[in-house]
Amino acid sequence: MFSKEILTGFGARKTPFYYYDLELLHNTLAACKRAADQYGFHVHYALKANFNAEVLKSVQSFGFGADCVSGNEVKKAIEIGFPPEKVVFAGVGKSDEEIISALELDIFCFNVESVQELQVINDLAAKAGKKARVALRINPNVDAYTHHNITTGLEENKFGINQWELPACAEYLNGAENLWLEGIHFHIGSQITNLTVFKSLCIRVNEIKLWFEERGFTLRVLNVGGGLGVDYMHPDENSIANFEGYFEIFNQFLDRKPGQEVHFELGRALVAHCGSLISRVLYVKNGIKKHFLVLDAGMTELMRPALYQAYHKIENLSREPEAGAQKYDVVGPICESTDCFGKEVELGESFRGDLIAIRTAGAYGEVMSSRYNLREQSEPFYLERTQR
Repeated sequence: MFSKEILTGFGARKTPFYYYDLELLHNTLAACKRAADQYGFHVHYALKANFNAEVLKSVQSFGFGADCVSGNEVKKAIEIGFPPEKVVFAGVGKSDEEIISALELDIFCFNVESVQELQVINDLAAKAGKKARVALRINPNVDAYTHHNITTGLEENKFGINQWELPACAEYLNGAENLWLEGIHFHIGSQITNLTVFKSLCIRVNEIKLWFEERGFTLRVLNVGGGLGVDYMHPDENSIANFEGYFEIFNQFLDRKPGQEVHFELGRALVAHCGSLISRVLYVKNGIKKHFLVLDAGMTELMRPALYQAYHKIENLSREPEAGAQKYDVVGPICESTDCFGKEVELGESFRGDLIAIRTAGAYGEVMSSRYNLREQSEPFYLERTQR
């Protein structure tokens, strides 16, 4: 992944910084589009995964839509060039100001997460003289078998409308003059690597779709969310997610009528592997029981290990792997014990000044960075497609 030319470019830059391989991003987007186009599926990119401007421009160039979870994400998507008719606004806590702004921008759809939100959007649309297109985000109570903090499809989670609330939604929609029901929406979690979970989702979607159709509702859109995981352990061997297998499951198990669209909201699977966090070793602390590499990057640059106990492959770019095996706890400079990227990481013997790459950091990396401890934030570095 890291050629001599790229490493030379790294050496002249102040660390830490995010590195994006835009050629790998292009190839990933192309693979996703090919797989989705086989079945006429529509893909919206989840901006929350990474809203770096260069990344967004690449995604938009493939004709994908945008899945947004804040008013500013909606504005950013349209600013980058995503057409309003391909912008979806999701999120459990949309403010009145955000809703009004999205109405003014004539976005495609609001993914609505409660009966009360339906009422709020209907009232605001009436005041604006608009008719808002909505999809009901329904909690299917399907276990995604992923990390507890990124599971979203169980009744214990804050997301979505519970199935026992559907009659109240149907009743309200029948009388709401400023709402138009486009379809139903689901999202059960993130970093899902067991594809059979999506078969379970399809079965539940089929049941709920039938419930609405039996009550006279026409659903133009079935939005099944995203959640497809990536291989954090082997970023070079499996640098592009299994889009073929993912979309095939929905084609096989999801019932859809002629003209009924299937929408997806993919984030991590599109951008995770193209990004790495590049850092330097500040200090090597050798002890009796533990050896530490203290980096100049910390949880302020990459929050996932501290927040989710997430694994990222760590490489010493300055040393060959066979240069003497040593195990280190790779940590950052932040005044928190959770500021740790990996424990007992086997690297070659490492020294002050060595360049370290923390891989598969293109999703939920740069976007979750903070200025805690008054940390500075550096500009990303890009490998353009023409640089290979």
